[in-house]
Amino acid sequence: MMTSVDTDLIRVLADPLRLRIVTLLARETLCTTHLVEETGARQTNLSNHLRVLREAGVVETEPCGRFTYYRLKPDVIETLAGQFADLAATARATAAADTKRACP
Repeated sequence: MMTSVDTDLIRVLADPLRLRIVTLLARETLCTTHLVEETGARQTNLSNHLRVLREAGVVETEPCGRFTYYRLKPDVIETLAGQFADLAATARATAAADTKRACP
């Protein structure tokens, strides 16, 4: 059983605006202009968050003329979800075995 979770990815997704972007991109591929309209964030702020998501491997880009479209990479989210599922399974097994570390 895996019991570690990708903490770097959690930090990336912990930001409310980045989580909102990921949620929007889960539904459809969007360009920066669409994301500005949907989130109300300033374009420069949004671009910085998109860069962080791209560098973390959460989104991929697709140039289209003078626009750049962003698409969520579902495998990254599935991997993180699997890590949390493994963590939950470990916790269940520990609770069932009533495992406790003795205090010194």
